[in-house]
Amino acid sequence: MTVAVVLFTSDLRLHDHPPLHAALAAADEVVPLFVRDPGVHAAGFDVPNRVAFLADCLADLDASLRERGGRLVVRSGPVAEEVAAVAAECGAAEVHLAAGVTAYAHHREERLRRALGERGVALRVHDAVVTAVAPGAVAPAGSDHYSVFTPYFRRWTDERLRPAHRAPRSVPVPSAVRGQPLPSRPSGISPGLAAGGESAGRERFSRWSGRGFDGPGSYAEGQDDLAGDLTSRLSPYLHFGALSPAELVQRARAHGGPAADAFVRQLCWRDFHHQVLAARPEASVRDYRTRGDRWRTEDEAAEDIAAWREGRTGYPVVDAAMRQLRHEGWMHNRARLLTASFLTKTLYVDWRIGARHFLDWLVDGDVVNNQLNWQWVAGTGTDTRPHRVLNPVLQGRRHDPDGVYVRRWVPELADVPGGKVHEPWRLPEAERSRLRYPDPLIGLADGLARFRRARGRD
Repeated sequence: MTVAVVLFTSDLRLHDHPPLHAALAAADEVVPLFVRDPGVHAAGFDVPNRVAFLADCLADLDASLRERGGRLVVRSGPVAEEVAAVAAECGAAEVHLAAGVTAYAHHREERLRRALGERGVALRVHDAVVTAVAPGAVAPAGSDHYSVFTPYFRRWTDERLRPAHRAPRSVPVPSAVRGQPLPSRPSGISPGLAAGGESAGRERFSRWSGRGFDGPGSYAEGQDDLAGDLTSRLSPYLHFGALSPAELVQRARAHGGPAADAFVRQLCWRDFHHQVLAARPEASVRDYRTRGDRWRTEDEAAEDIAAWREGRTGYPVVDAAMRQLRHEGWMHNRARLLTASFLTKTLYVDWRIGARHFLDWLVDGDVVNNQLNWQWVAGTGTDTRPHRVLNPVLQGRRHDPDGVYVRRWVPELADVPGGKVHEPWRLPEAERSRLRYPDPLIGLADGLARFRRARGRD
C-alpha cells in the first residue's frame, strides 16, 4: 500500500483542496495531518479568538474526514520534525502542502524540504490553494509583481482559474499513525465570535449569497452600509482556508450581476495583497513605500492609543468599530478603514501599533491582509492617494446616516437621535453632560494639520 501525507495549514477544508486531491490520486492511503506549531505561539499569533476558530475548523475537518472513512491526525511540535516523523511511521513517499507567501511559510517549506529530503521523501507544494490566482502568476513587464490594484485586477480577471475539485468520497487513512486529541476552544474569547469550520462557512456563503447577490439592499449597493451589515463575513473562513477562494470566484461569476462582480473584486484584493507580500515579504514589518514618517511612539501617544483601543476616542463611529472588534473578533471593512485612518493620520501613530492590536483580536487577522491593508491606509503601502485622511464625522454620516451602527455599539449615545449621534459635542450642554461619553481626543482640524506638517504638505 502506497501512502502520502497531506499537511494542512491555512487550508482546512475538503472541498476544492488540490493537495488532498493530488495525494489521493497518487497513493492508496493518505494521512491528513495538522501540526500545532510552537512557532505560532512564539510569534504571538495564537490569540484566543483565532485559537477558538481553529479548534472549530479542526473539529469540523475531522468530522468530515470520519464521514469518509478517515480522520485528522493532530501532532504538536516543530513542523518539519513532526511531518518527517509521521512520514517515517507510515512509510510515505510524498508530502503535499499548500504554498504560502509569508516569510514564515517560506522558512517552514525550506525546513520541510530539507528534513524530508534527508529521508528520501518528496515534498509537493501546490499553488492557488489559499488564493484564486497564484502569486506571481500574473506580473507586469519588468517587475515581479503589481504595485497598483487596478492593472492587477484587469490581468487577474483575464486569468483562467483551475477547475474546483469536489470533496472526495473516501479518504482511507492508515490505522497505525498515532495522533493527539483535537484542541478545544480556550477561555477569553470575544462573546460574539462566530463558529468556525468548513460546514459553517459553506452554509454562511449559501445563505448570504441568496440575499447578497440579488434584489434591493444587495452587496453592490450596501457593502459600505455599517448598520446594514451586508458584507459576507466570510473573511475568517478564507483566512483559515475553510472556504476556497477559487470556488467562491467561480460560483459568484456563475451567478453574475453587479453584486457578484463587486464580491469578486474584493476576492481579487485578497489575491493582490498575497502577490505583493510574496514579492516583498519584508512589507509585513517595514514600510512598503516609506514616507519619511516620524510616527508618535507608544510612549509618546500612550493615552491616545489606549483610548483608541478601548473605544473612547470621542468620535462615535470610531469607538463603535473598536467595540465591535472586541465583542465579535471582527469588524466591518469600512470601519477598519476609518479606525486605521484615525490612528495613523489623525493621531499620527505608527501603523504597526494598530496592526498588532487588530491581530490580537481579529479572528481573520493574518499577516498578508492585515499588514498590507494597514499600510494602504497609512499611506506607506499601495494606495495611489497616500495622503488621504478619512474624516470620521463625514464617514459616519455617509455610511451610518441614522446612527444605528453607533447606537448599537456605544450605549452611552443610545438616546441621541438620528445623525446627531456623530457629533455629540455639539449637543446642548444639559444633554451633553448626561451622556457620560468622552470629549474628542483631538480636533479633526488639529490632527489634519499635524499630519500634513509631518508629511511636508502644509
